[in-house]
Amino acid sequence: MPGKLVVCPTPIGNLEDITLRVRRALHEADVIACEDTRRTGLLLERLEIEAQRRLVSYHEGNEADRARELAQRIERGDSVALVSDAGMPAISDPGYRLIRACIDRDLDLEVLPGPPRSSPRWSPPGLPTPPISLPRLPAQAHR
Repeated sequence: MPGKLVVCPTPIGNLEDITLRVRRALHEADVIACEDTRRTGLLLERLEIEAQRRLVSYHEGNEADRARELAQRIERGDSVALVSDAGMPAISDPGYRLIRACIDRDLDLEVLPGPPRSSPRWSPPGLPTPPISLPRLPAQAHR
């Protein structure tokens, strides 16, 4: 039975901004694909999540090969959490190739919401909020 890819946004500033769903996904993942294993290791340590032998580097330099390897692991049943150093993977960080590989192979994909960095800027009373245009995801990305 195939596993799944879980795209996990990480806090851009305060670690306490991490969501409970992201924390659970990191705890439950068989593999955590991360931009910098040292930085993600520190994040997991602070969250009291065991990281031993589960961290796999996934950065611009190895993204093409690693995406293929991780998609194969998902096909074999592993749950893979994808994180970047800060923010949402694939926005300005590596992640596109792995997400695309999962979509092309019709693998289960879950994109978790995270704390948007810009929202506190618009919450003071009296400031208009700008319209936000979000790209449409393929149907299987909403599973």
